[in-house]
This record gives sequence, structure tokens and C-alpha cells, in this order.
Amino acid sequence: MTDAPTPLPRGRILVVDDQRNMRATTALLLRDYGYTVTEASSGEEALGVLASSGVDLMLTDLKMTPMDGLTLLKKALEASPRLQVVMMTAFGSVETAVEAMRQGAYDYVQKPFKDGELRYRVERALERGRLLSQVGLFADEFNERHGLSALVGGSPAMRELTSRLQRVAQSDATVLVQGESGTGKELVARAVHAHSRRKDKPFVPVNCAAISETLLESELFGHAKGAFTGAVRQRKGLVEEADGGTLFIDEVTETTPAFQSKLLRTLQDGEVRRVGESTPVRVDVRIVAATNRDIELEVREKRFRQDLYYRLNVVTLRVPPLRERLEDVPALAEHFLKRSNARSPNPRRLSKAAVDHLMGYSFPGNVRELENLVEQAAALAEFEELMPEDFPLRPSAPMSASGPVGALPSLLSPEGAGSRMPSLAEAVEEAERRAIAQALERHGMDLSRVAEELAVSSTTLWRKMKRLNLRPPGQEQRE
Repeated sequence: MTDAPTPLPRGRILVVDDQRNMRATTALLLRDYGYTVTEASSGEEALGVLASSGVDLMLTDLKMTPMDGLTLLKKALEASPRLQVVMMTAFGSVETAVEAMRQGAYDYVQKPFKDGELRYRVERALERGRLLSQVGLFADEFNERHGLSALVGGSPAMRELTSRLQRVAQSDATVLVQGESGTGKELVARAVHAHSRRKDKPFVPVNCAAISETLLESELFGHAKGAFTGAVRQRKGLVEEADGGTLFIDEVTETTPAFQSKLLRTLQDGEVRRVGESTPVRVDVRIVAATNRDIELEVREKRFRQDLYYRLNVVTLRVPPLRERLEDVPALAEHFLKRSNARSPNPRRLSKAAVDHLMGYSFPGNVRELENLVEQAAALAEFEELMPEDFPLRPSAPMSASGPVGALPSLLSPEGAGSRMPSLAEAVEEAERRAIAQALERHGMDLSRVAEELAVSSTTLWRKMKRLNLRPPGQEQRE
């Protein structure tokens, strides 16, 4: 009769306890589960083991002398930030164990262990460690995709932005990204994260304009089971999901004063309260917020809290509109075309005439509009070389210090209007035409924002645009 094969080690565990019998029993139990186990009789000895050998999980007692479990936890995580720690505690010390979790421990287990409980908690902790390691493996890929190399352009405006971005990324300062719709504010936020010390931890984006007011608080801060209808289980919010990393709050000026108050408290206290719970949860999150509005005007008009503005506006990164860096258009167009060619069996190339054609345009929809134009041209062009006629542009507009003036002149003038007084129906139609056209000018190609501003559904907006012969910017049909 042959012996059963020895199970392969599935993790390296350090057991720390100053009571020899308890330490030996725990180590024996873990070895039976197939783990590689090292023992330490004190916190000092444990730190030596951590410094000299690889450990995936530390299982440590709370009450030890001369170094207690909480002190060991702090020193161990300073030396090995990705180390998973499970605290062992006797009955009556649960509050101390919970405090250990606030300080970075993954979990705790009560002595004496219930059948299977130790194994379950150890397996969960090791699985979390494996997931964090995978995040680290993908960090270089994230940096390549979202680092400074993703910010295409060598214009003075872009060089100033990237220089400022590199400096602020190294700190933990809160960042406010300002820029018009379509300029690439989220790309800037991702670059900040990719060049920070938090790059191995999560980057969690949330678009406040895309989530209803009633759901936004639960989405960011989480909720307790039964906190409201449909809350069938406890749920972490996005702030907790971003713990250790970066939370990107896009369109922050779209939030209500009540929500802004809760966000301010999170920034001030470094903790969140889930909806329906009173106990706060500590979080270590860097905040990067963004808006396409004049936030100082929002503050003056009492639509945005002044104290929250000061909290967010520690460092400002302004993303320039494309019309202020038209010299970047050739590089951007080539970048988008290269990306399109990688997905297409029919590669295209840009002609000089097409590039000159694009550089003569003011791009009210910014980089997003250019990207869509290149995608459209690559998909619909008849020949391999893209020519000016493959890029239908709306008429250019005169420029002012703040951008295009009257960028939609054909939309603002009723066709066939004579000197007679208009009827009521014509006057209403003209008012609708002007309101939609002006909203299109303000929001570029973002029709969802246009519909939101005008308080109509997307279907209603499209129906009115069709009736009034209005087309979204950059989508004019060829003659």
C-alpha cells in the first residue's frame, strides 16, 4: 500500500504567538491543510523572519510581550505593504481585533478556533493577496496605456500640463482637473494615478452625471443590508473599493449640496459611513475630481459648496481645449488612425491635404470630436488614403478668448425667413431651434448632456433635431 501524495504547499504562512503550545498546534493544523508554515515566538522574531524570507500571510496573536500584536501589525505592514495579516484573539478582545482591521489587518479569528473557521479565513486572506499581486503585475500595462505617453501632443500647452502632472503625481495632494467636454480629463486623472505611489492599487472612476441622485450616495459610500428597498445584502461603496488607490470623481459639480456635504466629511475625516450604518469605516484614498463647468462661478451662485471647493482645489490641472493646441492635431489624428487600423482589415493613411483640412477647424467637441471624425473616416472612406472630403466639418467660427463664437450660425438662423412677422408656431419652432443649437454648442457632441440640460428624453431630443434639421456637431452628412 503506497502513501497518499503529500499536498503541494498553497501559501507561506508565519504563525506568531508567545504561547508555545498554541503556536505549535496552530502551525500543525495549517501544515495539515497543505501550507508551508514558519513559527515565531515574539514580534521581534517575526520581523526577522519577514525580512529574511518570503511570507504570504502572517497569523499573529494580539496579546504578546514585549511587542503586542498591534505594534507588530504596524511594523510588518510598513516593511511589506502587501502582506496579509489575520489576528488571533481570545474571547473579550474583539474590539481590539476590529481596531487591528482598521489599521490594516485583513481579518481576525477567535481562540479556540471553531472547526473549519481558521482554514476559511486563511484561504480568504491568501486569495486577497493573490488578487493584489495580479494588480501589481498589471501595473506596468496600466502605466503604458494611461501614463504620460497616452497624453499625445508636444504643444507648449501640453508640455506645461505634463510637467505639472508629473510633479503633483508624486504627492498625495487632492487634484481638481478642469477642462471642456471631450478634452480628456479622465485620461489626465489616470496618468496622475499611473505615476503615483498608488499605481499598484485600484483606480476607481465614477461619473456623477451618469448616476441618479438617489443612487449616488449608495454607489460611493455603500449601504447596509436592509438600508432601503432592494438592499438585500451589505455592499461596499466605490470609496472603499478604491482604498489605498485613487478615486476619480468626474462631473463633481453635478452633485447636490447634500451629497457634497457627505463628500466633504469623507475628505476631512478619512472615513465613510455606509447608508444605514452609524459606524465609520477608515479609508486611505486619493481624490481626483473633474468638472467641465466654471466651478468658481458655481460657488458664487451657491450651487457648489465653497468649503468643498477649497478641499478639492489643492492642485489644479487645466486640460487645454484642442483649439488652443491645433499643432497637436496631426499627432492626435495619426494616433487615432493607428488605433483604428489595428482593429480593421483595411488600413488607412492620412493625406497632407486631410491634415491641413483638420488643422483649419476649431473643434468645439475637442479631442473626442477629432477621434470620432477619424473613426468615421476610416470606416466609410472609399480609398486607402484619407482626403479632406472624408472629414465633413461644420463651418468654422470666429474665435474669441473663450473659444468659438457663434459656432453654429446655420443652426441659429431660420431658413426662408422673410420680413413678415412669424406665426406663433414659427416663433416656438425658432425658440426650440435656438435652445437646442446653443446647448449643442456648449456640450459639443455629448447629446446626453444636451438632453439633461433641456430636461427632455434622448428620444425627444433626436425627434426635435430631426424635425428642425439639426445635426450633432461633426455629424453633418456629405453633400
